[in-house]
Amino acid sequence: MKHRTIIHVRFYELDPYGHVNHSVYIQYFEAARVRWLTEVGFSLDRLQDDGIQLVVAEINTRYLGSAGPDDELVVETELADLRRVSMTFEQRILRAGETLVEQTISAACVNEAGRPIRVPGPLAAALASD
Repeated sequence: MKHRTIIHVRFYELDPYGHVNHSVYIQYFEAARVRWLTEVGFSLDRLQDDGIQLVVAEINTRYLGSAGPDDELVVETELADLRRVSMTFEQRILRAGETLVEQTISAACVNEAGRPIRVPGPLAAALASD
């Protein structure tokens, strides 16, 4: 199931050419993943209270187009793979149905000491069923 988050481009996210800066797209993707986690009951605060951290292990981003001032963007996020201690998300940013940016991101589940731990069953179930 794809989760959708709407983002409105703000003027300070633009580069000198009037396009969204490439690094800002990564922030959009992060905001969308965090929103999805929150909506399925696993906010970052809850995860932290449970002694769980999701840390990024790898990001692959492909830029196909650019967004500009006041554009309304849709970030689609879906779980592509779930393993014992890690998960991979596939994400896209669209403007009026056109894909501008694609990203694949892998995250590991670790404890407060940074040691890998099994993805908690309730979190896995929430992401897989949404």
